[in-house]
Amino acid sequence: MKRYFGIFLMSLLSTAAFSQQNTYNLIVGTYTAPGKSEGIYTYSFDITGGTATLKNVTRDTTNPSYLAISSDRKFAYAVNETGNTSSVSAFKYDAKTGNLTFLNKVDSHGADPCFITVDDQNVIVANYSGGSLAVFSREADGSVSEAIQVIKHTGKSIDPQGRQKSAHVHMTNFTPDHKYLVVNDLGEDQTYIYNYNPVGKEKTLTQKSVIKATPGTGPRHITFSPNGKFAYLAHEFNGAVSVFAYANGSLRKMQEINTTPKDFKGKIDGADIHISPDGKFLYETNRGDANSISAFSILSNGKLKFIETVSTLGKGPRNFSIDPSGKFLLVGHQYTNNVVIFNRNKTTGKLTDSGNRIDVGAPVCLVFDK
Repeated sequence: MKRYFGIFLMSLLSTAAFSQQNTYNLIVGTYTAPGKSEGIYTYSFDITGGTATLKNVTRDTTNPSYLAISSDRKFAYAVNETGNTSSVSAFKYDAKTGNLTFLNKVDSHGADPCFITVDDQNVIVANYSGGSLAVFSREADGSVSEAIQVIKHTGKSIDPQGRQKSAHVHMTNFTPDHKYLVVNDLGEDQTYIYNYNPVGKEKTLTQKSVIKATPGTGPRHITFSPNGKFAYLAHEFNGAVSVFAYANGSLRKMQEINTTPKDFKGKIDGADIHISPDGKFLYETNRGDANSISAFSILSNGKLKFIETVSTLGKGPRNFSIDPSGKFLLVGHQYTNNVVIFNRNKTTGKLTDSGNRIDVGAPVCLVFDK
């Protein structure tokens, strides 16, 4: 009898483990004003069918557009994009329930923060309108300190539509070796590389070098290959992707490739860029009049080979994310208030509509809790 009970128990545990491997938390940051959103949404995402079930809504947080989960899965951090009153919020995160419990909020030290990065010691924020980046220490209870370092960029560039009259810090991203921080400034057409000292306090970041982009292109988001050897930079104004070799805090440009046809006449507004978990394919989204996503294969030398460009099936694809299994690619549409879920062919890299949608107001950031 004990033997059969033991077999039954092992079967239950195996089933539970299998189930756990097939569901992940998907946390969605949004704009609450104006719009239909109430805050931060946590879903259970099932990779067997590419479906999402709402678990929790974190209310009473204004415009939590971009967010990040700590590596220990105990805390979440979000920017509150509210112009000159913008802030950074810390939450205790319950991975099982998806609940976020507010801890504290501090001044972001720059208007309209649009990206947030976290590691074990610090939280770092890119302030778009403020043209600055700010570093905050993480306290033992997960809360954030007041800013310990603020770096203000002051340059400009040539965009005729006026989006480069001043600095606009758009992204902060650690290099794969975690020794440096890469900072894209859309307003200056420059990418900064800062030395990173996690316990450096007011000298956490010190400038190492600056890479100048083609004037008027607007460097926006950057991603690194899983092997840490290559970096891919998406430009907002023309949707181009620059390919770099990376080593020891240095980026060496190897290729630049477009994501729209040569005869495309509309507004492009490049948005986001990510690599599949297996490191074989890269994707980039464009907003504006394009509302498209382009797929590329990554060659052994790091360069890109174009595969296809397809519609994102919505308007304003601000951000997208690939689930940890690599089976699905999810695109959040700021203006059509939904997330479109694509099937992703792991062999060809091509995307097809799964037919599944998540209806949520003004989604801006999609983060899988792995």
